Amino acid sequence: MSEHRLMVEELNELLANDSGFYSLPTQHCNEVYPKIYVGNAFVAQNLMRLERLSITHVLNAAEGKSFMHVNTNAEFYSDTRIVYHGIKANDTEAFNLSAYFEEASDFIDKALAQKDGRVFVHCREGYSRSPTLVIAYLMLRHHMEVKTALLTVRQKREIGP
Repeated sequence: MSEHRLMVEELNELLANDSGFYSLPTQHCNEVYPKIYVGNAFVAQNLMRLERLSITHVLNAAEGKSFMHVNTNAEFYSDTRIVYHGIKANDTEAFNLSAYFEEASDFIDKALAQKDGRVFVHCREGYSRSPTLVIAYLMLRHHMEVKTALLTVRQKREIGP
């Protein structure tokens, strides 16, 4: 068996729960790293909830109008102090989300560089696209190995990047 295949299997095991099954998120939103939250469309569209969490920036990893997307944009947050950035990512194996890793990491960096900056990264369910972007951020900006970055997020939220 190839080394790559073993790595994928090992990472998949880290994603499973204690029973060996994958589980969907049990909460709408979780702080997965200091001042970085991952969540779903419900929280993204709930301005009061974002305010209670003191969110200053929103990164939508599923911008769009189809069933697999979340229909928010900068205008949606215009009556707030929230800075918005959207990525029109599809939740399919064919979509190359890695093309957006630098862009997303730059946005997260800018959010956290601000005094009291907190960023909410979301997709429709907060299960695949958004945790993938946060894992990439941890690898690119905090120089974590993939296993460490994945575990960092997985310890706080059920994910399936």
